[in-house]
Amino acid sequence: LPELAVESYGLNLKDTTKYSVKGIIDHDQQEATIAEIADYLNKVYCNNVAVEFTHIKDTEERDWFRCNYEKCLKREIPSDYKSRIMEMLIKSQTFDQFLAKKFPHIKRYGGEGAESMMVFFDEIFNLAMQDGIQNAIISMPHRGRLNFMTGLLNFQPGAMFSKMMGRSELPPSAKGTGDVLSHLFKTIDLTVEDKTLHISLLPNPSHLEACNPVACGKTRARQLLTKDADYNETDLTNKTLCLQIHGDASFAGQGIVTETLMFSTVPHFRIGGSIHLIVNNQIGFTTEPEKGRSSLYSSDVGKIVDCPVIHVNGDNPEDLVRATELAFMYKQKFAKDIIIDLICFRLWGHNEMDEPAFTQPIMYESIYSKTSVPDSYAKSLEESKIVSNDRVTAIKDAYTSNLNSELKNVEDSKIEISHLQNQWSGYVQASHENTTWDTGCDQNTLLYVGAKSVAVPESMAVHPRLQKTFIENRLDKLKNAANIDWATAEALAFGTLLLQGFNVRISGQDVGRGTFSHRHVMLVDQKTDEVYIPLNNIISDQKGFIEVANSTLSEEAVLGFEYGMSIESPKNLVIWEAQFGDFFNGAQIIIDAFISSGETKWLLQSGLVMLLPHGYDGAGPEHTSCRIERFLQLCDSQESQIDGDDVNINVVHPTTPAQYYHLLRRQMLRNFRKPLVVASPKILLRYPDAVSTLTDLMPNNHFQPVLGDNSVDANKVERVIFCSGKHYYALDKQRESLKADNVAIIRIESLCPFPTQLIEKEVSRYKNAKVFVWNQEEHQNMGAWSFVSPRFEKQIGLKLLYTGREALACPAVGIGVLHKEENAKVLAAPFEVQ
Repeated sequence: LPELAVESYGLNLKDTTKYSVKGIIDHDQQEATIAEIADYLNKVYCNNVAVEFTHIKDTEERDWFRCNYEKCLKREIPSDYKSRIMEMLIKSQTFDQFLAKKFPHIKRYGGEGAESMMVFFDEIFNLAMQDGIQNAIISMPHRGRLNFMTGLLNFQPGAMFSKMMGRSELPPSAKGTGDVLSHLFKTIDLTVEDKTLHISLLPNPSHLEACNPVACGKTRARQLLTKDADYNETDLTNKTLCLQIHGDASFAGQGIVTETLMFSTVPHFRIGGSIHLIVNNQIGFTTEPEKGRSSLYSSDVGKIVDCPVIHVNGDNPEDLVRATELAFMYKQKFAKDIIIDLICFRLWGHNEMDEPAFTQPIMYESIYSKTSVPDSYAKSLEESKIVSNDRVTAIKDAYTSNLNSELKNVEDSKIEISHLQNQWSGYVQASHENTTWDTGCDQNTLLYVGAKSVAVPESMAVHPRLQKTFIENRLDKLKNAANIDWATAEALAFGTLLLQGFNVRISGQDVGRGTFSHRHVMLVDQKTDEVYIPLNNIISDQKGFIEVANSTLSEEAVLGFEYGMSIESPKNLVIWEAQFGDFFNGAQIIIDAFISSGETKWLLQSGLVMLLPHGYDGAGPEHTSCRIERFLQLCDSQESQIDGDDVNINVVHPTTPAQYYHLLRRQMLRNFRKPLVVASPKILLRYPDAVSTLTDLMPNNHFQPVLGDNSVDANKVERVIFCSGKHYYALDKQRESLKADNVAIIRIESLCPFPTQLIEKEVSRYKNAKVFVWNQEEHQNMGAWSFVSPRFEKQIGLKLLYTGREALACPAVGIGVLHKEENAKVLAAPFEVQ
């Protein structure tokens, strides 16, 4: 490269003048000739390690990195550690070779060609323990995962062999279906001398990089649990480390990587930086780098947040040790992300069944002619007289013998999954029963919390409109114990949970104010821009707090982060609110791979709440529907069997503030956790009829899956209309205008679990009813119709008549006249259809 030639800068290698290099480079001499300087720079910057750091904007960071990089490269690796490195590499290789022989048709996604990653993990764990770190949270894809688990996380090989033979990895008493071999996970305490590191290798789906924000969220939740980093005002030390392992093609290609990086230093999402390791096979499945990205390096995306990058040749594990130390030092000092790009290779195809030479013949001709990294490194140590050939052979033989023993005794092996332990102790997997939980609070507590929810310091300058329409309005409602609106009910649910010691976190775009300017859980001083959160100042010795996380404009990564927060502790009410209901579309992978199936696959319970504003109000195709049909399709509810608490997710469409209040409190008071999907309101936030009384929130009250109709005489009813959501209010007005006092309207507030017995109870009141109708504002191929129809027919014995919008390609029309015409038809039909 011309840039690396000294002549390009007007210098001459024959110049014998000695120049001062003090403070410029970490040379052994304080003065050096141009030739000596060039030789030093070539050895340090153009060898097995290369760094990118000049893009860092902060001068102090840049200088620190250059100086410490040069020092780290000079680190001498002790002979005993070199021997340990050799042993880790040889064992990893032996493990892959053993599996290839004993399980030749299993896709194991081995670590062959990337064995040096074991050295990274070993070094990072040692450094973490020495620095007082207590927890490590790891996201990792499939490549080399089994090697890592058996080699360093003490995962019993026999238990892994059992899984390869098709047996379950779940405890016999647990309800679940498990996951594939390459998604196994492990939690363990590693102890060296008197230092202990709690390691959580998270389960991963096959969607590459999807686990990254989950690991970040779990890391922040661990910081909340241990009260360190951002959650400790007096001690900012970080005792939890997040490690993110990536593939080269996925790191460059998956947008969730960028989304996760972009909130790495954002308040309420920052975790003090992550250390990233790209296991760079220089190929993605069968795609070469030049076809897999437009940038020079797969790590280039990290530069958008000033990530320094350390490129390391995977053939040189000792240099990876040095790079790992530098990465750890940087992360600890600057609390920012850093990337190690491990340049290695993949011995086989994407999995061991693939033939890579079909598409990369020249590359694989070179790979097949290479001596493996473990053998090459072992030979170098033999030549240096650090280990003998007999020692290397003994390690291989002993490990192979151990693996054979594990395979022979596979019946005695079992996978130990930490299920409902530690902070989850006392919680259970939900039963098939339908339980009811009294979620009310006494009047004095409600009044106190309500007043405190809008109490601000005297010196604070509140916006005058909020002072009148929000603060004074709420106080009036509390005084009258009536007309409790959605925001007030939510604040009362939050505040009472905080008093009970739970934490609340609400996250999403503009959640502090609320998309529809209704929440205002955080108030901004009009003179100073300072934020004040009244709910964090309810009592002097408050134990539970609310975190209001106005997020980046991301759905997938932010929802993944919140899921990670929710699986760490059952004491955290974690809520993600979409700006509009259909915005969850961008996070579908998180919903499919984690939220709806995490407990079934991995026994991980989550009480995550998703608030998805929904309702047909003329907003057009994109801001109307939360696609409730998609969530109902994800439910494991059975068409012909009564649902219990053990359904995988709860899907609700509440119509009153009290119902919403009880749902939020139920999420925390139950002795199990389930994700809750709420088709939340837009116009109901301020709708005069959609209010509750304070009595509705008091003891002996709970969420009601079905709201019956007490406004008509049951004996006169000839027609029953079933509906869900805010559409009820339009139907009620239509009934009133028609003076149809022979029509009952029943609201199905809980769609999953489907409340069969409660519906039956309501239907039994109407002895003279002859027509039973389902009415929805959604189109026929959307909404709840396809879900409720077979359940009404098979479980209750009612074949409902459908009334609603006709099937359509998009959720709503964009032409105002059409919208009004549709509305009129939808409201007229249920009262006319026969």
